[in-house]
Amino acid sequence: MTLKIGDSAPDFSLTADNNQPLSLSQLRGQKVVLYFYPKDNTPGCTQEACDFRDHFPRFNTKQAVILGISKDSPATHQKFKQKHNLPFTLLTDSDTAVCQAYGVLNPKSMFGKTFLGIQRSTFLIDEQGHIQGIWRKVKVADHADAVFEQLTQLS
Repeated sequence: MTLKIGDSAPDFSLTADNNQPLSLSQLRGQKVVLYFYPKDNTPGCTQEACDFRDHFPRFNTKQAVILGISKDSPATHQKFKQKHNLPFTLLTDSDTAVCQAYGVLNPKSMFGKTFLGIQRSTFLIDEQGHIQGIWRKVKVADHADAVFEQLTQLS
């Protein structure tokens, strides 16, 4: 099943970069920008995180929570956040259950080997927990702007 606009966002509980659990349902009543990315400290993922960081004050004006999800450990997330001064929460999906629920795991190949990897994707979730924006196969350039523009239409 592929998620679409208007669907209820699948709930989850994951370990955050501060080693505390965080559930999507805890954020009901707030808008959520949920972005999935392959790996901390890689060029595209760093640029995407830094773009969301740079736009963070704008997202704050719309009372939107930004959450990044990858398979990296909370310790790796902590280092990544500190290195790049990221003001939002990063979550660990080590067993990829949440990635599967959102349909962001796709076959990738590198050096002749095929594996399932996270496809860079973003979901905009409204205060009631419904998906209001979906971006798949995200190109990092101008992505934070596109998400913010969609967010302003919810307000």
